[in-house]
Amino acid sequence: MITISLCMIVKNEEETLGKCLQSVKDIVDEIIIVDTGSTDRTKEVAKGFTDNIYDFEWIDDFSAARNFAYSKAQMEYIMWLDADDVILPDDREKFLKLKESLSPDVQVVMMKYNTGFDEKGNVNFSYYRERLSRRDAGFLWQEPVHEYLAFNGKSVNVDIAVTHNKKHWGLSDRNLRIYERQLKEKGALSPRGMYYYARELKDNGRFEDAANMFLKFLDSGRGWLEDNIGACLERSRCLLILGRREEAFHSLTRSFVYGIPRAEIVCQMGYHFKDYGLLKEAVYWFETALNLKKPTDSWGFFQDDFWGFIPALELAVCYDALGDTVQANQYNEIAGSFKPDSKAVAHNRKYFSEKLSQNNP
Repeated sequence: MITISLCMIVKNEEETLGKCLQSVKDIVDEIIIVDTGSTDRTKEVAKGFTDNIYDFEWIDDFSAARNFAYSKAQMEYIMWLDADDVILPDDREKFLKLKESLSPDVQVVMMKYNTGFDEKGNVNFSYYRERLSRRDAGFLWQEPVHEYLAFNGKSVNVDIAVTHNKKHWGLSDRNLRIYERQLKEKGALSPRGMYYYARELKDNGRFEDAANMFLKFLDSGRGWLEDNIGACLERSRCLLILGRREEAFHSLTRSFVYGIPRAEIVCQMGYHFKDYGLLKEAVYWFETALNLKKPTDSWGFFQDDFWGFIPALELAVCYDALGDTVQANQYNEIAGSFKPDSKAVAHNRKYFSEKLSQNNP
């Protein structure tokens, strides 16, 4: 059985840290907490789970803090979590089995990161992250913000999820300031830095700057394939907000250069035609999205509802507007097969039932 050091960096996490550590205390062999300047009870909470608590002066560099935490690890593998992450009971059971069966030649274990949820708690946004890595490989974190573990060698994707349990969402310009200071000091960003800087610009409402930075990133030709696809989608969203609809559509089609079409993007193409009242064209794209098969081993971002539920629901709307109630009802039931408890599906079901009964008295 492998041994695992959990290495975390924290600051003012008294509300969430205890729940996080409670969810993993029985599946890791060592807990290391690096505090970057808490002014609340974070360290007191941590002391209930470990004596390995260290201080690290915050220097606007997440990788520096994570690498410091990793330097304290003593076990065979290192795991990272954020304070608002938890491992749910079913995933804990899978994790314990992984500890018993993992081959020692595996350098990195990729686990699902579930970060978005619908009103029923179903996952609708997820992606893989490098969650476990061999300590003796000496892999280091890179980038001051939106950091990643630079690794090589054998990696495996496993059906174990870490659940992001963030309670308080709020817009912050912290990451934006870090990127802009880096630009001022160094004059340039890495390809990954360009991509995430563009995302931060978008999140902070600077849509023109974001669209330009996404384009600069794409034109550099140095981006990771999944980031390229994401940049096409996010740039399109910025351009739509700016009222540049044709450019937005062309940004979507550019994503086809990088791989098989993604449902998130194909649905946006459907919305483009639907908004213009071109319903038959919209149907084409929503049907295309519905028939796409979601990649199983990709490390990119996925908005799960676009892979089935949303295109089926949109097809119900389009076919109803085209006067084909039977087809509309059938697609609404397909949407319901993805989300049986959907309020939208229930509303449509009642609406179509009444309409069909009127047409067939």
